[in-house]
Amino acid sequence: MYIERRIERQQLPYYLQVFNGYNGQPIGYLGNVSENGLMLISQLPMLVGVDFTLQLKIPTASGGPQLLNLTANCMWSREDETPGYYDSGFALTQSCELYAELVGALRSYFTFSQAGASA
Repeated sequence: MYIERRIERQQLPYYLQVFNGYNGQPIGYLGNVSENGLMLISQLPMLVGVDFTLQLKIPTASGGPQLLNLTANCMWSREDETPGYYDSGFALTQSCELYAELVGALRSYFTFSQAGASA
């Protein structure tokens, strides 16, 4: 039986580091992203119900990072399957056009094309 699946999130552990937007200290890694939020993988649990200022440093073709600043509310935090790590879900309360571009680029990069596929 064939089941059609729709990819809504992109799995990104250990690829894009997330930083504290106030002091620049690393706080974890993107686990997945969507237009309205993200999952953070960290070594400490996050406080639920709190707004966080997050920063991503997106690599550019020129070699330097482009800073992407976000404000997000932590909706949940729980221990990951990997001991010593925690997964936390964030709903974006403030983002920028660059974030939407990042989500689109990641979706395009990680989505398999149906062109030329045979069933």
